[in-house]
Amino acid sequence: MKWLVLLGLVAFSECIFKIPLRRVKTMRKTLSGKNMLNDVLKEHAYRLPQISFRGSNLSIHPLRNIRDTFYVGNITIGTPPQEFQVLFDTGSSVLWVPSVFCNSSTCSMHVRFRHHQSSTFRTTNKTFWITYGAGRMKGVVAHDTVRIGDLVSTDQPFGLSVEEYGFQGRRFDGVLGLNYPKQCCSRPIPIFDKLKNQSAISEPVFAFYLSKDEQEGSVVMFGGVDHRYYKGELNWVPLVQADDWTLHVDRISMRREVIACSDGCDALVDTGASFIHGPGRLVDNIQKLIGGNAPGSLPHYISCSAVNTLPSIIFTINGINYPVPAQAYILKGSRGHCYTAFRAKRVRTSTESWVLGDVFLRLYFSVFDRGNDRIGLAPAM
Repeated sequence: MKWLVLLGLVAFSECIFKIPLRRVKTMRKTLSGKNMLNDVLKEHAYRLPQISFRGSNLSIHPLRNIRDTFYVGNITIGTPPQEFQVLFDTGSSVLWVPSVFCNSSTCSMHVRFRHHQSSTFRTTNKTFWITYGAGRMKGVVAHDTVRIGDLVSTDQPFGLSVEEYGFQGRRFDGVLGLNYPKQCCSRPIPIFDKLKNQSAISEPVFAFYLSKDEQEGSVVMFGGVDHRYYKGELNWVPLVQADDWTLHVDRISMRREVIACSDGCDALVDTGASFIHGPGRLVDNIQKLIGGNAPGSLPHYISCSAVNTLPSIIFTINGINYPVPAQAYILKGSRGHCYTAFRAKRVRTSTESWVLGDVFLRLYFSVFDRGNDRIGLAPAM
């Protein structure tokens, strides 16, 4: 599946909205082996308090790192506002949350929007489906006021799920899609486009900084870029097409040998994906090269000591090398086992394509420029 401080751009704009994100120690590490994790997830509210500073453009919403897998943040919908924890996802384009009409088991475990309690709510007769790598949902299109920190989108179209499949165990209520709008299937206009059309942001730009390990400070920035979050200069890469956050990759190499993408390939830059995903055959080859366990098994376990000896895997994009060191692509699980961050894509395509998820984006600050149909990358601070 495709998964935060708001800013307005220093280089692009005078107005800066900033929303700091907080990455917290995961309960899985603390509670593993005690059969306590699921009980805690069910019984304890996970919404963190909103902090705002009146008289300034800075509003801070703590984000949580969910099981070392997702970066999520709080938004509100309705009047008076109802709060939801959502995944900020550049791999999809729709904002949706569960509705009170959803009877799927996953909906009962999450906050559901109570439309009758909102004075600004209005519904439509439009329905739509979305299929993700991890599941799918059916929703109805509605309209209401949506707030992300100090940004307000009035009469925002969004989805209310009435059926959900495959999202068992997720720790977020819904998804806030940040991809290009998809002109099909009655899907509502993305909130970023609505904010842009309402002149709520001065430049059609947003950016992500995802903190490493258990550090705090992850952010998503709307309307601009704060240069303090990255080193050096941004390298701008044109999109393959102006309808998706997909880049052309020159090659993928290790120890100066090309190990994938030998003739060039495409890669979706996806904040909603936890790992690096690619064609199964090529991912299996990478597992063999780095000493992962047998192809086809999940997760791909590997000796934790390998992190000190394995070389970087390098993604060359628009002539620039972006190394992913072993410290990034070897992850430690809750029981002390280590596993690799490469996964086979569930959907096969006729051409070689990859997904660059959070494993890659923790290393590289990313700027999504809708105005110029390009992505900027630079080493993260």
